[in-house]
Amino acid sequence: MIKPIYTLFLAFLIALFVGLGIDTFHPGPTAPKYPVELENVENCCEETPEQHALRVEFNENQRQFQEEFKAYSRVVSIVSLIAAIIILVLSLTLLAKIKMIADGILLGGVFTIIYSIMRGLMTEDSQFRFLIVTAGIIIAFVLGYIKFIRPKTNLQ
Repeated sequence: MIKPIYTLFLAFLIALFVGLGIDTFHPGPTAPKYPVELENVENCCEETPEQHALRVEFNENQRQFQEEFKAYSRVVSIVSLIAAIIILVLSLTLLAKIKMIADGILLGGVFTIIYSIMRGLMTEDSQFRFLIVTAGIIIAFVLGYIKFIRPKTNLQ
């Protein structure tokens, strides 16, 4: 009973390691703060010209942040997909003899691919989303073949 729990735990740690590593060494853009001066504007009253200028500036900063976040999500998606591929290759080659650890790392690679696809969906670029999902499908097919279908060779 403890082995499957350990495998899942290791998988979550691997995916978390990749996500936090990306955020640590390539942090995302910072969202603009809503101006304090606009927090007290009531719906029944008109904005002053200064408040209107603040709102316009905030809206522009928010739009710019959203564009930067889309570009950042694209980079995170690509980097996490590359990391997932490396993790999967390691689990299927170098660590294949240590089954419990290899399975945890393999599942961690799968979770990392899921993270990559989720970040890819945040780009709002339909071509990129299609490419990242296509890469996920190809990796899933290859992984399924290598792990479950390919005949095992016995080295004696």
